[in-house]
Amino acid sequence: MDFNDTEAEAKFRTEAADWLKNNVPGSDELATLNPMQQAKHWQKKKADAGWACIRWPKEYGGRGANAIEQVIWNQEESKIDAPSVGVFSIGQGMAAPTMMTWATEDQKVRYLPKLASGEEIWCQLFSEPAGGSDLAALRTKAEKDGDDWIVNGQKIWTSGAQYSDFGILVLRTDPTVPKHQGLSYFFLDMKSPGIEIKPIKQMSGASGFNEVYFTNVRISDAQRLGEVGQGWQVALTTLMNERASIGGGGGNAGFKTAMKLAQEVMIDDKPAIEDKLVRAKLANWYVQEAGLKYTGYRSLTALSKGEIPGPENSIGKLVGAPKSQDLASFAIDLKEQAGIVWEEGEDEMDSLFQDTYMSIPGLRIAGGTDEIMANIIAERVLGLPQEPRMDKGIPFTDVPTSSKP
Repeated sequence: MDFNDTEAEAKFRTEAADWLKNNVPGSDELATLNPMQQAKHWQKKKADAGWACIRWPKEYGGRGANAIEQVIWNQEESKIDAPSVGVFSIGQGMAAPTMMTWATEDQKVRYLPKLASGEEIWCQLFSEPAGGSDLAALRTKAEKDGDDWIVNGQKIWTSGAQYSDFGILVLRTDPTVPKHQGLSYFFLDMKSPGIEIKPIKQMSGASGFNEVYFTNVRISDAQRLGEVGQGWQVALTTLMNERASIGGGGGNAGFKTAMKLAQEVMIDDKPAIEDKLVRAKLANWYVQEAGLKYTGYRSLTALSKGEIPGPENSIGKLVGAPKSQDLASFAIDLKEQAGIVWEEGEDEMDSLFQDTYMSIPGLRIAGGTDEIMANIIAERVLGLPQEPRMDKGIPFTDVPTSSKP
């Protein structure tokens, strides 16, 4: 790719930068709002001006921009001090692409504009306690009852369920066929009777993940995406976009912050940056981040051609999350005993590395574990043979479990 802006791209960049500069909320504008309200305020402000989810078609709340314009917008928005809008990432990055591919036109018109504006928040109900890393092993069941489905079971590790308005979910509708063939895909109102949400306390102090219990929850068949039994194919649409959405993320602790720390911390009365082992680690993280950056540009090339994200996006998560965890651990060690102190009023950089170190293990599980990412790359990118599967081709009811031989 040619990374220089074309004349049209440069014009778009200037327009985006000018709008951001003139419209970013000031402290007075946000003073009375909590973080969630700030996020919704900023997202709605962008949406009203045509700057939210700009690659989406205009009729769904977007701008009809191309992939490169989306990148330019992201670059310019990252330069300003604006409220975090991460609470919308699952809905906009995973649920919306699935809805665009599989929903009816009426459903797209109803749900996508409010998803783009941040008026409604969505979560993703996939993982289950008994399934582990195998999504197709899920056991939450849906049984047909007239024009509805009755849902019973449990989901886990559901990010943002406690504040979401809607959710996308995969359910087992036929246990008598092989596991991938007995799934169906739905969306539902998270305030539906019979849903119980229990936040999970994380070691970082946050409670972003949740357990979600379903007891005789009714979902209309009109809220099914794809045909009955086609849930795995629909879920793949979500998962491919999830890989692209999560990418190489890992908090704000990256090479630049590690470099800054190495310049400030002293080892043997000299800046740590002068130590050859420190420099070697910094060089390794720089190479990893550069590799992720240019691998991301490959995805942009595909997007600019109208292609959907592919399995190669798993590389970003497989490399990025462990890299951030390794970097945060090293930074804490570099500060010695001061590195484990995290109190209000302490150095912001200290809390940055500590928060990353404690939250990254969750990211190494969310959206597929490291091992699942490695398998995806091996099988779908490198073309290596699949791992042996004892459950292949047999009905789900006959799959061995710990409770039966």
